[in-house]
Amino acid sequence: MIDGGGDKTRGGGGPTPVRPERLRGPVEFVGRTEELAQLRRLVEAPPCLILLEGEPGIGKSRLVAELLAELPGHHLAGECDDVPEPFPLGVLLDAIRGSADRLGPLSPVAGALAPLLPELADALPAPPPPLTDPAAERHRLLRAVAAVLAALSPATLLLEDLHWADPATCEFLGYLSTHPVDGLAVVLTARTAAPGGSTPIHDALARTPPWSVARVPLGPLDADDVRRLAARTLRLDDPPQQLTATLLDRTAGIPFVVEEVLRTLAERGGDPLADDSVPFVLRDVLLWRLRPLNEATREVLGAAAVLGMAPDQRILASVLSLDRVAIGAALTAAHRAGLLHDGGDGLRFRHDLARQVVYDLVPRESREWLHLRVARVLEQELPRPVAQLAHHYRRAGSGADFVRNAEAAADLATERGDDATAASFLLQTMDVAELPRPVRVRLAAKLGRSAIDGLSQAEAIPVLERLLADRRLPPGARGELGLVLGRMLRQQGEALRGYAEIERAVPYLRAPRRRAPALAVLAAPDTVVGRHVDGHLARCAEAEAAATASGDPAAHLAVRIARTSLLIELGDPTAWSIITELRASAELADRPREHARACLNWAQGALHAGHPEQAEALLAAGRGLVDETGYERLTTLVEVTELSLDRAAGRLDGLAERLARLVVTAERMPVTLLDARVELATVQGRTAVDADEVETAERALREVVADARRVGAIWPLVQALSALARLTLAGRPDEAARHATEALSLVRGKGILAWAAEAVLVLAEAAAAAGDPAGAAGAVAELEAGIAGRDAPLALAALRRCRELVPA
Repeated sequence: MIDGGGDKTRGGGGPTPVRPERLRGPVEFVGRTEELAQLRRLVEAPPCLILLEGEPGIGKSRLVAELLAELPGHHLAGECDDVPEPFPLGVLLDAIRGSADRLGPLSPVAGALAPLLPELADALPAPPPPLTDPAAERHRLLRAVAAVLAALSPATLLLEDLHWADPATCEFLGYLSTHPVDGLAVVLTARTAAPGGSTPIHDALARTPPWSVARVPLGPLDADDVRRLAARTLRLDDPPQQLTATLLDRTAGIPFVVEEVLRTLAERGGDPLADDSVPFVLRDVLLWRLRPLNEATREVLGAAAVLGMAPDQRILASVLSLDRVAIGAALTAAHRAGLLHDGGDGLRFRHDLARQVVYDLVPRESREWLHLRVARVLEQELPRPVAQLAHHYRRAGSGADFVRNAEAAADLATERGDDATAASFLLQTMDVAELPRPVRVRLAAKLGRSAIDGLSQAEAIPVLERLLADRRLPPGARGELGLVLGRMLRQQGEALRGYAEIERAVPYLRAPRRRAPALAVLAAPDTVVGRHVDGHLARCAEAEAAATASGDPAAHLAVRIARTSLLIELGDPTAWSIITELRASAELADRPREHARACLNWAQGALHAGHPEQAEALLAAGRGLVDETGYERLTTLVEVTELSLDRAAGRLDGLAERLARLVVTAERMPVTLLDARVELATVQGRTAVDADEVETAERALREVVADARRVGAIWPLVQALSALARLTLAGRPDEAARHATEALSLVRGKGILAWAAEAVLVLAEAAAAAGDPAGAAGAVAELEAGIAGRDAPLALAALRRCRELVPA
């Protein structure tokens, strides 16, 4: 049953009533002249990617309908569901599945879509053989969608309600931003993200180049637009200003609400200026429309609101134990009352705002009962719609049933390679207070594995921290969850916390195949302060022993990659032959994602040591593998490495601008953000031509130093201190010496003296300028001893310069 409520009214007189005619036909489209013209210009010059965003009811769908109505050519359209099943790229597949007759020549990669689009199976190439790497499989799927869209172009692709999009769709649109399809104009609609919040589509587009997405924001209607809308709807030649002011005040200029209020005024007749005629909110409009409906119709409408935007009459009949005729009659009555409209595929709510109002009018106890009834009916469907079941059981307050279906939905998403969706479902289960500890631990372990490469790390981290704080946690679970938490913290930029968490987890990791990769992470020297290289070497030896005991090729590979990275940083020349051997092996070739990560890590190590040619070759290989696999998380690392290489080679033209753009787009990838900021400030300092520019670079370096100290990230900290020492050397040599001395102290604690080469050179130059070269003799001798016999060209070059200033 829907509560009847009551109108909010105020007494009072007013001017002579203005009596409008009855409304005939839909409310006309008004305003949005500039936005419509902008959309038209963009769409007429494909390829393009457009995001049209605004709050609910602001008129996004109406605007794109006006655009497409006047646009020639072929249109593809899809709409996201608020409770989608875990089916990657669902909205895109919906948009293209009816276009078999328009497909042109297709690339063989398009065959990857054949299992997902049986309607197009005859028109698509044969499916390619499966890949062993889930990330590579997912990327091939993205390329397949792009290939089909290319065969359907020229066309306009409209995707609505992207705030509900699945992560794979968001990933595809991010991919499309840098791999546009010729002749394809893509128009997306989405709700504006809440202040301080975000959605997967906003996260995905935030990582794209700023110029690749045209953003068109929609705001409320202004007074002139509301006045024109009132004139056309109420058939008034000159609506009173008071009417416009009242409408704006009580609808906030939201077009859908303005339209509904005006519809109601036109249907009711009377004086639109009377205080009891203009509803305060949309709820009042819908209450007025509910008045003529009988109790049975209200009950059906309330159940329809529980079911969704486009209620299925068959399911409604089962939920309410009524026949289809009675359900159809009730929905028709609601249609006549203006509560539903014919969307072309059946009766549906005109807007989610309207559905939500009707939903809220159903008493809480009745809503819970309806959700439970809907879930029981959906349990009989095959295949079981596990995402919808989880939604309805959760709203019904049935925690155990919700968890059962949410876990099933997460498992299905994981099976389809959609870790982000899996993490989203598993995060929701953590809110169930009565969850037994063993179940919570099992789900948290799944959550951790899903969130490692998904977009849910920030939400998952506190969940894992709470579980690990429980002293009753079993040892095995403590090891697994601690390892996952440590990896997440490191990826979020929390170098020392992540490292320490993994250190605590290792003793609880009994299985050698799990212990080996964890120890391999601890062997990496360039991420954390307070750990000497001897400790890293010991961890590496432990990792090798665990990998051998495990007999697991993946664990063995992870350890060999980590050991090679450590050897590069130590200046061990045998690293290069190991890299050649590894890159030629099937072991690494069969794991393109790990291959890409290894090449990029080795490229950075080569840059640290001073081997630009090796860095260039490894970067090229890593970049190609990232493009091939679509491993989005490594994209920023590719760019940072590329720009670092340009800076090391002295290619400075336009470098600061490119680095500045990267720093903005890398904000959500903190694991590489510090390195990018160091590079940017260093370049700014080297290219500064006046005092203001020097001050800007100095301030940026101080900020990096503070942030790197906070998270315990040693490489960016040493580099920022060394760059700061170089920048202040000319004007404040004493301060420069302090920064250089701190950098040297940090490197002593690490034990890789090659890292201190720039800092020692600054000390030597400062001492020589002060007429006391002997003052830096100790530091220079320490550097010389530390790099003796090492393959460290950058440090050796700095040492030669030091010896010119400070003879032995």
